[in-house]
Amino acid sequence: MRIYLDHNATTPVAPAVLDVMARVLRDVHGNPSSVHYYGQAAKAVIDTARQQVAALLGGVAAEIVFTSGGTEADNLILRGAALAAQGQRRRLVASSIEHEAVLSTLKALERQGWPTTLVPVTRGGLVDPSALESVMGEDVALVSIMHANNEVGTVQPIAELAAIAHTHGALFHTDAVQSAGKLPLDTGRLGVDALSISAHKFYGPKGAGALWIRRGTRLVPTLTGGRQERNRRAGTENVPAIAGLGAAAADAAAHLDEDTARVSALRDRLEAGLLDRVAATVVNGAPDWRVANTSNMSFDGVEAESLLIALDLEGIAVSTGSACSSGTLEPSHVLRAMGLGTHRTQNSLRFSLGRGTTGADVDRVLDVLPSLVARLRQLARPARAAREA
Repeated sequence: MRIYLDHNATTPVAPAVLDVMARVLRDVHGNPSSVHYYGQAAKAVIDTARQQVAALLGGVAAEIVFTSGGTEADNLILRGAALAAQGQRRRLVASSIEHEAVLSTLKALERQGWPTTLVPVTRGGLVDPSALESVMGEDVALVSIMHANNEVGTVQPIAELAAIAHTHGALFHTDAVQSAGKLPLDTGRLGVDALSISAHKFYGPKGAGALWIRRGTRLVPTLTGGRQERNRRAGTENVPAIAGLGAAAADAAAHLDEDTARVSALRDRLEAGLLDRVAATVVNGAPDWRVANTSNMSFDGVEAESLLIALDLEGIAVSTGSACSSGTLEPSHVLRAMGLGTHRTQNSLRFSLGRGTTGADVDRVLDVLPSLVARLRQLARPARAAREA
């Protein structure tokens, strides 16, 4: 029996999505830029997907730019808006807990002459609006703050933060990769100028994503060549993957309330059980401001990597944080930015539930994990005593 609790890293492809992709792979082989029947059939598939994604985001189909995923979407808006900035507006602002797709891109842009400011977060992982206000100025071109954090699940007050950015004449982008399919999204209510999503985070295929960008927003393309995506992203479109993204968006919209209620109950049951059965355990992140499927927990006296491996040997897949940072020995930059000490950043696991998670899965974790923690703590005591001697 294997249990998958790493849905924030990626999700399995939904059957309805797989069916759509298989049909397109089998029956639609034209180039969407061709004017003949085969090309127009492929274009129709893309048009349908564009409408489906726009419906999920509360936007207009013409505002959707298809990309290869969330990383490219983030790069497109950050680099594209920086290159399009005029006059003295060259500074870029983001939170200190952004995904590496944003933080690494900002570092690269800073080396090329665009100054960057990172806004601190509270111990719960929230961006205080007053903290954003304090770093704003007339030199800011763009503010980028993620909607839901991939490691702790904290949901930011995006509408309030976007309003602050706009007061100072700056654009506002949100990385919604972890909130699409988990939270209702409405670009109008959020008040953002751009929003990124990735299909494989909500039961679609890997290699497909989108950037919603408000009409009239200046953007310099980062890929040049053909005139695809209204001159905003050159290259022949990946029609089957885009079809899968559209189908996943439609499926997510149809099941959002149902999925949220069920997964939230399971997440709360898992947390309550672990807090009750495992001493010296805490939940990281703002408890009332999280997406429904995510729990980040610290187990005192246990090395997270050891616990992760022990769980995997029991058939339970979890994570120590962002999948994009796996293989590194560095503690989570998110937990560090939240002000947690080294012991908390190095003994934390992320449980991210999904559609396939069952009550039996939760019960299995509650049966297995306490004894694993006890055993690892016992093994760690001699080493800790030696260090303290």
